Amino acid sequence: MVKIILYIFLGGGLGSLSRFALSKSTFTSLHPKFPIGTLLANLFACLLLGLIIYLSREKLDQNIFLKYFLVIGFCGGFSTFSTFGYETVQLMKQGMYLLASLNIVLSLGLGFTILWALVKA
Repeated sequence: MVKIILYIFLGGGLGSLSRFALSKSTFTSLHPKFPIGTLLANLFACLLLGLIIYLSREKLDQNIFLKYFLVIGFCGGFSTFSTFGYETVQLMKQGMYLLASLNIVLSLGLGFTILWALVKA
């Protein structure tokens, strides 16, 4: 059990640091208020999770590194629903309803589409 907790802890920390680095390095040329860093982090996390599941479907339950370090730890730390929610609410509070709606549609629509395409089989 200690090994599993350590994998989740390390994976989550690396995922969170990666998300932070991505959000700090993203450009704002689309719109200075649009949360592109969070959108990209969530979409990349969906892509990584889908690829891991697709490529190691039979091995996932037996390989604790894949399951706990990458899937639960890294992907969980890299993606962020709470930040997505907060940034969307901030856009709404500023009267930017179109950008808030776009953020919701892109985040949920593309995220689910990526996962569905990779995990459906």
